[in-house]
Amino acid sequence: MFKVLAKVNKWCLPSFTKQQLDPAKAKKWQLAILAWRYYVTTRALD
Repeated sequence: MFKVLAKVNKWCLPSFTKQQLDPAKAKKWQLAILAWRYYVTTRALD
C-alpha cells in the first residue's frame, strides 16, 4: 500500500529538494509535506 502511495506522492506533491528549500526557513505546510513524504517513503522501503 505504501509503495502505491509513494508513487502518488511523487506525482502530485511538490519536490522541495529540487527547489532547494531550506527546512529552517520553510513554512508549516511545507514542513508537513516534507514529513508526510518522509513517512511514506520510509514505510515503502520496508
